[in-house]
Amino acid sequence: MRIVHAADYEDMSRKAANLIAAQVVMDPCCVLGLATGSTPIGTYQNLIKAYEAGDLDFSQVSTYNLDEYCGLSHDDPQSYHYFMKENLFDHINIDQANTHVPDGSNPDAEATCAEYDRIVEEAGYPDLQLLGIGNNGHIGFNEPDTCFSKGTHCVDLTESTIEANSRLFDNIEDVPRQAYTMGIHTIMNAYMVLVIANGEKKAQAVHDMCFGPIQPSCPASILQLHPNCVVIADDAALSLCK
Repeated sequence: MRIVHAADYEDMSRKAANLIAAQVVMDPCCVLGLATGSTPIGTYQNLIKAYEAGDLDFSQVSTYNLDEYCGLSHDDPQSYHYFMKENLFDHINIDQANTHVPDGSNPDAEATCAEYDRIVEEAGYPDLQLLGIGNNGHIGFNEPDTCFSKGTHCVDLTESTIEANSRLFDNIEDVPRQAYTMGIHTIMNAYMVLVIANGEKKAQAVHDMCFGPIQPSCPASILQLHPNCVVIADDAALSLCK
């Protein structure tokens, strides 16, 4: 793993956006794996600025998001599909037919997950997969477990994840208790993995991801085995790695 130090959230966001922008410039038809949550918003804002400046063309890029809440339609303001439109897709020249998010409105988990695995595999897996990391070491919605997951699957969210995500909802009771998520196997098939993290609350998870034992109780620790993983984190998130 290559660890890149960032001074703060803004610096982390710029550095991450620069890596993603380089991928798009080098391969205009690239496949990007994208993440949601508060951490990547600054990265997306920097990508939008680069597009508006005429430095990036997303017209041939295709994207595959990590996850989606179960029970939410694409047009639900709390859905990750809606999040991506609001924070990136509606502000760049990407063909939205080439953007993909698991269908959270489909109650048939087996069919939904199998279909998502199929289209991600047919795309050749992401050239670059962007990840955040949860306070408990989850990536995507792959929560701590007794084994590493493989393909896309339906997961019961832990209370710590529900609490962390409740800031995006009016009430904690409104946070869905399940989600569809890409599995660890799918994430590991990306050519490059880019993990971004900021803040003291992520310090233990970042340390365990980079230096702890590789075990499913910290799903992100599997990234130690990825041949091309870059971690960009700020001072606070790297405070236990010194």
